[in-house]
Amino acid sequence: MSANDIYEMDSMTETEEMEGEIELGMIEEEVVYPEEFLPTYHIISEGTVVAKAQLAEFNNKPDSLFFNDGVRRIDFILVYEDEDKKDFEKRHVFQRHKRRREYFEASLMKMGMELEATQSVIDQKLMFLKVHMPWDMLCTYAEVLHIKLPIQPNDLSSRPSPWRYFSFILKHFYPNENLISKETEFFTAPFEKDRMEYFHVRDKDLFFTPSMRSRMAYYILSRAPYEIRGSIKKFGITKLLDGGIYKAAYPLHDCRFNVQSKEEGCPNERYLLYEEWAHPKSFYKMQPLDLIRKYYGEKIGIYFAWLGFYTFMLALAAVVGLGCFIYGYKTQETNTWSKEVCDPEIGGKIVMCPQCDRVCKYWSLNSTCEASKKLCIFDNFGTLVFAVFMSIWVTLFLEFWKRYQAELEYEWDTVEFLEQEEPSRPEYEAKCIYERNNPVTGVKEKVPYTACGRCFRLSLGIGTVLFWILLILASIVAIIVYRLAFFAFSSEARVQDLKELEPLKEYVTPQMATAITASLISFVVIIILNILYERVAIWITDFELPRTKTDYENSLTLKMFLFQFVNYYSSCFYIAFAKGKAVGYPGAPVYLLGKYRSEECDPGGCLIELTTQLSIIMGGKAIWNNIQEVLLPWLKNLISRYCTRVDPEKVIPRWEQDYRLQPFSKLGLFYEYLEMVIQFGFVTLFVASFPLAPILALVNNLFEIRVDAWKITTQFRRIMPEKAQDIGAWQPILQGVAVLAVATNAMIIAFTSDMIPRLVYYWSFSVYPYGDYGNYTMEGYISTSLSTFNIKDFSNDSRPLNTRYNITTCSYRDFRYPPGNPREYQFTVYYWHVIAAKMAFIIVVEHIVYLTKFILSYVIPDVPYAVKEQIKREKYLTQVILHETNLKLVTKRLKPAIDESGEKDTVMELKDDLELSLDF
Repeated sequence: MSANDIYEMDSMTETEEMEGEIELGMIEEEVVYPEEFLPTYHIISEGTVVAKAQLAEFNNKPDSLFFNDGVRRIDFILVYEDEDKKDFEKRHVFQRHKRRREYFEASLMKMGMELEATQSVIDQKLMFLKVHMPWDMLCTYAEVLHIKLPIQPNDLSSRPSPWRYFSFILKHFYPNENLISKETEFFTAPFEKDRMEYFHVRDKDLFFTPSMRSRMAYYILSRAPYEIRGSIKKFGITKLLDGGIYKAAYPLHDCRFNVQSKEEGCPNERYLLYEEWAHPKSFYKMQPLDLIRKYYGEKIGIYFAWLGFYTFMLALAAVVGLGCFIYGYKTQETNTWSKEVCDPEIGGKIVMCPQCDRVCKYWSLNSTCEASKKLCIFDNFGTLVFAVFMSIWVTLFLEFWKRYQAELEYEWDTVEFLEQEEPSRPEYEAKCIYERNNPVTGVKEKVPYTACGRCFRLSLGIGTVLFWILLILASIVAIIVYRLAFFAFSSEARVQDLKELEPLKEYVTPQMATAITASLISFVVIIILNILYERVAIWITDFELPRTKTDYENSLTLKMFLFQFVNYYSSCFYIAFAKGKAVGYPGAPVYLLGKYRSEECDPGGCLIELTTQLSIIMGGKAIWNNIQEVLLPWLKNLISRYCTRVDPEKVIPRWEQDYRLQPFSKLGLFYEYLEMVIQFGFVTLFVASFPLAPILALVNNLFEIRVDAWKITTQFRRIMPEKAQDIGAWQPILQGVAVLAVATNAMIIAFTSDMIPRLVYYWSFSVYPYGDYGNYTMEGYISTSLSTFNIKDFSNDSRPLNTRYNITTCSYRDFRYPPGNPREYQFTVYYWHVIAAKMAFIIVVEHIVYLTKFILSYVIPDVPYAVKEQIKREKYLTQVILHETNLKLVTKRLKPAIDESGEKDTVMELKDDLELSLDF
């Protein structure tokens, strides 16, 4: 078929054609489907004529958003390859594709859409099908989708901002009001065609925003059939895209991102978003959330609103965390226990026992001087205060976010979004073959599975998720085995004095080398498992067949987060709560799998290793995400432009410019949320070990906002606008992480750091004299925290091969009785006092923090008072409109049926009844 050929669109009667209900060009001769097509095509009605449209020529307007007539707006673009210009060998496949595509387009026209086809300027095989929704169709589907539209301007006075006195300074941090002006606020109500006169309709062309039009168009595209075989009905643009029948489907950007459109009436919203939001020069400005929501829809808008609010709240946590870090850095030189470790007369004379069997050497305690100083930066009393502060901070963040979210819900007309009946997913509707009684209406309805079938699907999903979680745990065990084996290898290499390792010996200890390499391997394993599990989670969720899109996203979110939680945090939990906790003592070490000696903490303690692990995973994750999200789309677009170089004199239309951009993944926003929630977990769950986590997250998020903005504005096709009331399943996940963070930070301080043993030593001298230096001092703590071991008690399997020390005893980190004591190598009273203090600390801190969180949650209302007033006012206005409409309808119906004498009384009685119902 040549470029000027005509395209089948729909079946309609000759009368309908003459009336011009479908304006697609010249109508040609009647087309009858061949008999071999009949099993595939469903003839919509008997005695019909198939309309065909003349291929439209491009009008040489690069930024045009209209059909060639310049009147009908393009609401969606479908792209396909002309089947008649493909390889002859696969012609039978392409012909089947063509039949399905033509039937799909006929279905669209039967539903009321108007279509126009245009050939590509660059590639003659490509065809662009422009989709337009007429006014009546827009009104119909606006009512179906419960779209809320303006009824009258907001007449409630807004409260003055507390920041108004600083407006002369703050105005520089907001988008330019001359470019992005504040829109008039309206009260809104769900649209109804029968009450059209009550809605604020100034211009029919502008009444429905482009994002609304695109959302309605996609709703229809997702439900239009493309093949019917008996009782089996296949429909939806998604399957046509997956099958390669269409190459792309997307709404149009309104202009180029860096050049304003010359088209009359074009709002240039993409250009404004780039200049005032996505451009690097605007990094310090607040986000234009209303414009983001208007252009990309509520779902994208609520994400950027949440990300901006989270980043704003991180600023306070970052300042306090930085203060805690500076305090630790300043006090590391004056720290008593650190000075004792570094003192040649104290730490220099303490010989420590080997940390592995045979190949490890005895070592002097002061060899860990630098590690001890670094530990003091993160393990100090300021860390305790900061951990408690972060537990309060996370509560304030979640409570104030609820308030801000409630304001956005009202401003963006999503207050009753979830209360309205959300339409079923096309994939769900296609599988509905069983009947049941609706528990609410009592009416029979079709469902895709029975109760047993649903249980089977859910059970399979849960089982698969548990299997993958066990797989992660197995990988963690493998990494632990690697740690033990590599530590033994590096210790042996150190003993053998390999010349290749001579330059590194001074800076890299076996413990440090093991920790760093294990962290890197752990990060690589995390990335690989993420890639594999992503496909599994999507397959499971598709198999479960959730009814609505919200149900689908919530189910997928829960699966992915559970997996990611174990995947990202398991290694951190191991270091924090398992490593070095069950090692025995030099004469009777604990072995893993009967072969590998249980791993001990770094001489500086496990806290510094946990800090290293967090730094590598957080930093590596940020770098990897930026490579995936920014670099790859940019490179793909660059290669695409290079491979499809065009004569500069050629004019490329708007739809073809957008086609050359990258498609935005259906789960693109899901991964953005997941990335931030995982980061939120690092910031809150382990902040007691790494006070710099909030400031690193703050810096990352400042870049993340602008990088995401730049990415979706310049590198991707326009995202399909979607409605959303809130951040969905992520809200309870954040609340769960916040509750868990209190316990994890209390346990890190109790079991991973040396905070509690020091406090017990400092405060308990008057009752139990653990040292020889008097009350309320940390002098002598190092000697007290070490136990003594007689080297004669080494077993043959663990005795060191050689030693340069002439000693009879060595020291190790624990609280045990010395050799010769009647309770030799058993735990001392000090050990049990420390355990009791740790448990008491966890219980007291958790109860205090949880009580504070509960009080704050109760005191801070979720919905601001002003928003409640506006919601009530809007509901009242909607009820008034409903009352007046019903009154008019009743009056109109009764007028012909009653006589002159009884008319006034009857109408007045009806008015009184309706007014009473309204007041009620």
